[in-house]
Amino acid sequence: MAILNIRIIGDPVLRTVADPVTDFGPELEKLVADMMETMEDVEGAGLAAPQVGVSLRVFTYRIDGTEGHIINPVLENSTDFQADVVEGCLSIPGLGFPVQRFRSTRITGVDMHGVPVSVAAQDMLARCFQHENDHLDGVLYTDRLTGEDRKTALRVIRNATYDSIAEETTAKRAKTVGTSFGGAGSSFGLGQ
Repeated sequence: MAILNIRIIGDPVLRTVADPVTDFGPELEKLVADMMETMEDVEGAGLAAPQVGVSLRVFTYRIDGTEGHIINPVLENSTDFQADVVEGCLSIPGLGFPVQRFRSTRITGVDMHGVPVSVAAQDMLARCFQHENDHLDGVLYTDRLTGEDRKTALRVIRNATYDSIAEETTAKRAKTVGTSFGGAGSSFGLGQ
C-alpha cells in the first residue's frame, strides 16, 4: 500500500467527470487500499479517486466507525435537507463553509470485487456520500455555496497561493507519500 498525493484546486482532474470502472482486479484493489491508507493518513472522512489524480468513479469513506468504499455509485437523495454544516475538503485546504445537503441518501454501487453494495445513510454519512459523489462529477463543495459565502470562498480561492500550499503540503508529507511502485517519496506512480 502507498499514501498518495492529494490534488489541490486548480488541477484539471478535479473538474473532470470521472469514468465508470469497468476493469476489476488487482489494480483496482490496490487503488482502493491506497486511497483508504491515504484517507487515514490525513484523517479524512472521505476521499474520491480524482483527488488522487485518478479519473475513476471510486470513493472511500470513514464516518463514526462506518468505513468502506463504493465503486460506480448512484445516489437516491431524500427531498428534505439537513441543517447546514461546515464542510471542508482535502483538495481545498484551509477553507470551510456551511453547505446544504439532503438529509438522507441511499447509495448503490459495487465493491472492488464487483459485488453489489447498498447503504442507507443519514446526517454526516449522507453528507459524506454527497460530497464524495460530487467529486466524481467534477463538482467541488464550493460550487454549492450561495450568497456571501460563495463570494467569500471565490475571493479566498482567487487570492490563495495554492501553488505554495501544495508545495508545503507535499514537503510535509514527502516522507510518508509512496507510489504504486512502493518507494516512499518517489515522483513516479499513481497520484503523483
